[in-house]
Amino acid sequence: MSILKRFAFYFGGFALGLVLLYFFIGGSGASCEYDYGPNSRTLKNIRLKERVFTNEALMSLKKNQLDTSDISNLLLNGDVLFSQSNTKLDSCDVYVIEGTHKKNSSKRLKISVENCNKKATIQNITFIN
Repeated sequence: MSILKRFAFYFGGFALGLVLLYFFIGGSGASCEYDYGPNSRTLKNIRLKERVFTNEALMSLKKNQLDTSDISNLLLNGDVLFSQSNTKLDSCDVYVIEGTHKKNSSKRLKISVENCNKKATIQNITFIN
């Protein structure tokens, strides 16, 4: 069998395999776009836990006229700043998360979250100009 026929058979089988794979996996809703990076996994882990706010965080929410939906939006679309986070603790890791304010995109929020096994405590909330 000549080399040209071998390539034709190989690429024909490869194309057929791709088409079958597309039809079997394409309809199942399987995707590789969410929750695979460290940022997405950390935010999802925090979102799934009970959220508790410290008094300092509640005062900051009230002072800046924010509500808990703003924090929920930040935990959905924010960026975890691993360089500023403390993940080497024995008990609970402390993550710093930054993102834009949903109502005013020119303002940026930064929160500090203590992520324990059963709950996530929002420690402080600050605006970045």
